[in-house]
Amino acid sequence: MHLFKSAIAAFILVLCAGAAVQATAQTQSQEPFVVGNDRGGSIKERLYQLHKLRSTGQRVEIRGRICYSTCTMLLGLPETCVLPETQFGFHGPSLNGRRLAPDRFEYFSRVIAQYYPRPLRDWYMDTGRKRLNRIYRISGSEIIAMGIQACDL
Repeated sequence: MHLFKSAIAAFILVLCAGAAVQATAQTQSQEPFVVGNDRGGSIKERLYQLHKLRSTGQRVEIRGRICYSTCTMLLGLPETCVLPETQFGFHGPSLNGRRLAPDRFEYFSRVIAQYYPRPLRDWYMDTGRKRLNRIYRISGSEIIAMGIQACDL
């Protein structure tokens, strides 16, 4: 009986390893997720998208003219690239342009900032989140200088 259980455990291990190899091959063969012009949107919806993209390992290519607001959170995914001419727009968290309570503002600022590379995260927490109804614009060239990959043209 012990030998039978060991054989079943070994079989399950082989099945799991095969599934992991197949999942890796599927991830590597996926087409990239290409972002065109994206003005942002709900943090909740963007977090769902980020989770999905991170779990599949799908490459993200930001190729539009603009990437504003929550779109900029895509910069935190490991397989993201940007075009030098894309304009990125940053502002603080709000509820449809209305100021949040200070504790909510701080919380959601940190949620957003965790998706940025260190230099951008520091700038966002010090400066970028202070505007609510207007945006700070940063070029893709500047984002690339902060450590994000440039997309192949």
